[in-house]
Amino acid sequence: MTDTPAVAIATAAAIERHPLGRVDYADTFAAMKQFTLDRTPDTPDALWICEHAPVFTQGVAGKQDHLLNPGDIPVVQTDRGGQVTFHGPGQVVVYPLIDLRRAGYFVKEYVYRIEESVLRTLAHFGVTGHRVASAPGIYVRLDDPFSHAALTGPLPAGDPFRGLGKIAALGIKVSRHATYHGVALNVAMDLEPFSRINPCGYAGLQTVDLSTIGIQTTWEEAARVLSQKLTTYLAP
Repeated sequence: MTDTPAVAIATAAAIERHPLGRVDYADTFAAMKQFTLDRTPDTPDALWICEHAPVFTQGVAGKQDHLLNPGDIPVVQTDRGGQVTFHGPGQVVVYPLIDLRRAGYFVKEYVYRIEESVLRTLAHFGVTGHRVASAPGIYVRLDDPFSHAALTGPLPAGDPFRGLGKIAALGIKVSRHATYHGVALNVAMDLEPFSRINPCGYAGLQTVDLSTIGIQTTWEEAARVLSQKLTTYLAP
């Protein structure tokens, strides 16, 4: 993808969708913070839909030892929650800029609604996603990503992700009841950089994308579906 001007698409839920194309992460981070600082009670909510050049981003409480070998990929310190993750071409990144007070729900439900949007996006492609308690994001079964059955049996205490791979990461910030940062869905990426970190702070956590589990789709189609689901599920 190439850089394209932001085009606002008004929706029935009063959330504007802004396709940004491929944009610099640090510039986008700064713009999100400024948007949130400048917004008023009348500012429309928005989804910024984009992808980034390769970059590792570190959460506000991120531990340096989760960065194993970043190499030539830049590391950007952020103010979102969570630990370290990777963004790169072939990943759909959506930043919901939502006034939670106006929307009428709290942070826990906001996270649930984002995860539900990802689950419904995966279902659109025939994939069954899973939540893991106390580990925000969405996961798929490695042995059968299309199975509706949950993993059975007790999970080892040291491996809550037994049999699962992470396909979507979530990291948010709330300031003055307004959200920024957001969700990243892996579509068709170079997954190697994830081996240079402990993804989201979990050593050995396998990361997958739609391509590696057998779904052939375009970045544009995945972005269209995910943004539609977010527009629906983040509406008041």
